Amino acid sequence: MKLRLKDTQLVRAQNRVKELEKQIEELKKPVSTVNAPVGTGFKIAYFVMDSLMTQYEGFKEAQAKVKAKENDMQMQLSSLDRSNQKKVEVWRQKGNTMTQAETEQAQLEYQKMQQEFQSRKQALEQDVYKYTEDRKADIRKNIEDYLKDYNKEKNYSYIFSYDVGSFIYNKDTTYNITQDLIEGLNASYKKK
Repeated sequence: MKLRLKDTQLVRAQNRVKELEKQIEELKKPVSTVNAPVGTGFKIAYFVMDSLMTQYEGFKEAQAKVKAKENDMQMQLSSLDRSNQKKVEVWRQKGNTMTQAETEQAQLEYQKMQQEFQSRKQALEQDVYKYTEDRKADIRKNIEDYLKDYNKEKNYSYIFSYDVGSFIYNKDTTYNITQDLIEGLNASYKKK
């Protein structure tokens, strides 16, 4: 039964891929100019996201800032952990000389330290996550803003980003605007 279900899902997925391929082929065809103003057509361009990520200075700087934020988080957590370990070591050294009340107090304090450490770790991780997402949003906005200006002259109907996981299986390098995008974004970035 599981095999039939997987086969059915596979067939559906294959059919969906075929439908998408047909749609892409239709999009590649020139737009009919009957009843359309002269000079209109359907133009598509793309840029390679991997190249942009390695060559756009704004992306490199954002990446370095995120890495610094992650390193700061690790340093804070390591410092807190070392502080906690020192307290634990003091308790170990006292060992059998501690009264039952002191032992119970040490156990309570240890649990509190663990909870504080986990809370601090979670807060720092959330902070780093938000910071990373904000940098991504900034980069996306920079790309979108630049492409709006760029496209005023080029008049593309669509501009796609291509990366390894995308559903673009074939691309004509004639429509690759990656280098224009990198040069323009870097020039804009240097002005800031």
